[in-house]
Amino acid sequence: MDMHAFQPWLDWLNDRRSAMLEATIRLAEINSGSLNVTGVDATGDALVTLCQPLQAQVERLPVAPFTRITDSGELESCPLGHAIRLRKHPGAPFQIYLGGHLDTVYAADHPFQRVRWLDDNRLNGPGVTDLKGGLVVMIHALMALERSPWAGALGWEVLLNPDEEIGSPASAPLIADAARRVDLGLIYEPCMPDGSLAGARKGSGNFSVVVDGRAAHAGREHHLGRNAIRGLCDYIAALDRLNGQRDGVTLNPGFIHGGGAVNTVPDRAMARFNIRIERPEDEHWCLQQLQHLSDEINRRDGLALTLHGGFGRKPKRLSRANRALFELLRRCGESEGLALSWHSTGGCCDGNNLASAGVPNIDTLGVQGGAIHSIDEYLCVDSLVPRARLSAALLMQLAADPGCWPDLMQTGGEHD
Repeated sequence: MDMHAFQPWLDWLNDRRSAMLEATIRLAEINSGSLNVTGVDATGDALVTLCQPLQAQVERLPVAPFTRITDSGELESCPLGHAIRLRKHPGAPFQIYLGGHLDTVYAADHPFQRVRWLDDNRLNGPGVTDLKGGLVVMIHALMALERSPWAGALGWEVLLNPDEEIGSPASAPLIADAARRVDLGLIYEPCMPDGSLAGARKGSGNFSVVVDGRAAHAGREHHLGRNAIRGLCDYIAALDRLNGQRDGVTLNPGFIHGGGAVNTVPDRAMARFNIRIERPEDEHWCLQQLQHLSDEINRRDGLALTLHGGFGRKPKRLSRANRALFELLRRCGESEGLALSWHSTGGCCDGNNLASAGVPNIDTLGVQGGAIHSIDEYLCVDSLVPRARLSAALLMQLAADPGCWPDLMQTGGEHD
């Protein structure tokens, strides 16, 4: 369909700039660090209120606790906030998944809690870009669709998960469940600072390693001790040396903790690290290498190494259907005066999860900004309306033109 037909309903969004900005600020000033259950649920409640005009079915879904290894090397179970699911038009012939996360990387005790203006266009604040501005864009795009004549021709399901910033370990089953009902996915992670989109993505694994040794007096009986810090350091050094041994694989030791009084041989040390992979077969290679490194430490007298964690997200590779969806979005962008491009990235998100379940998706439909995951995070406020118009145009095109769906639903075939 000629995209000019959508203009009256897209133009409705032009008058929503102030409302979108106010909603983004309000959401950003609710702390929703991943383990702040109260704040995550408060963010979910605020979004349910914002979604009321959509008149969708709303569910608040409990998720399993997040299990992690503490700095002292103990297993800890942490409760998480609820996921929110909204559904409308479940009987429509084609179904779309729209996703975004409630949580941020800023804990309740983090100093970065407030929003402030940097200049006339840039707003600095926790989660303004990753991803609360994106949620506002998504909701307003759906509002525009539901006001249009094509409402009801397209079914949609929104999932707002509470744990994306820690890898979506508890909400992964909800994403997999939704993948069985939907044909395409749209996720509202921020686009790149220059406005481009993420294409193929690396997969990711998060791991913790605990080394137990034997305590002893550092002076009188040093020879009886077995130094856990030394064992862990050898392991981490060997882990880091794996970088460069396989194309596309990077290993990043990110945290280390251990020991206590310096007159005691330390009997426990732990570390956390992340691995990024480019191809599905890289996972097996990495696990083999980790096993070899663990075995080497465990052969030492008095040391015991335990590895925790795994690969939570598979690499996202671009199928023909993915590329067809990007091309459709590019045409929507052209009609809106936007020149869109996309490129591979080492980052990962819930788009990886959807892709591994066979659902073609675009996962950077959110706002434009930068410096995410830092106290310098900023939102380009003038991206709110254009990004909402872009998504609304895509949704209306999908609803108005059933003929485009066969190409979009071919999930098999060659990958980039």
